[in-house]
Amino acid sequence: MTIGEFVAAIRGGLIVSCQAGPDHPLRDSPTIARMARAAVLGGATAVRCGGVGGVPDVRAVAAAVTVPVIGLTKRGASGVFITPTVGDALEVLEAGAAVVATDGTMRRRPDSAPFHRTVEAVHAAGGLVMADVSTLVEGVAAAEAGADLIATTLSGYTPYSAQADGPDLSLVAALAAALPSAVIVAEGRYHLPGHVRAALEAGAAAVVVGTAITDPAWITGTFAAQTARPRALG
Repeated sequence: MTIGEFVAAIRGGLIVSCQAGPDHPLRDSPTIARMARAAVLGGATAVRCGGVGGVPDVRAVAAAVTVPVIGLTKRGASGVFITPTVGDALEVLEAGAAVVATDGTMRRRPDSAPFHRTVEAVHAAGGLVMADVSTLVEGVAAAEAGADLIATTLSGYTPYSAQADGPDLSLVAALAAALPSAVIVAEGRYHLPGHVRAALEAGAAAVVVGTAITDPAWITGTFAAQTARPRALG
């Protein structure tokens, strides 16, 4: 899939992230694949998946849906852990992802390879790269390194980026202004339908929503918090 074909598929639309943590009741690849199919029925223009489920989740989702798949792996939970190595990126691509999502910050990667090595390897294998960044400087650097899409995924998740309870719409707008020819994807704490519209108006080509759509435990908790019996721990 070319970048033009991918952008045509997602522009102005909703990308749904289908992931579940290691101890979550939904944690198995067949369940993630069914989740992805349901998201597509609801109007998702693409699916982002992988996470701790890694390559098996990507493979299962790619076989289950006809929309483009943005794949990733997660190793650990700190530092560079989203598709952190060149080898990880190529495994995700081989599993059926059209786009490989990877940490696009300037932090040291586990294999010590610079970010552009991942971009070059994925491009050579026929795939596209989504750079997950946390600041404007990182987004510009990732674009200069050849990333096909710049996503605001990590804003608020690095110690030096803006910390907020909601989505970083300011970063979306700043990236869109600084990189007018780039494809900007809004992601990170998009919990309300109004957030999606605001991100598109700020210049995002598409918006990724995950937890607020695909995590029944989180959704239930937001409702239960408004009652006299909020959810119990454990």
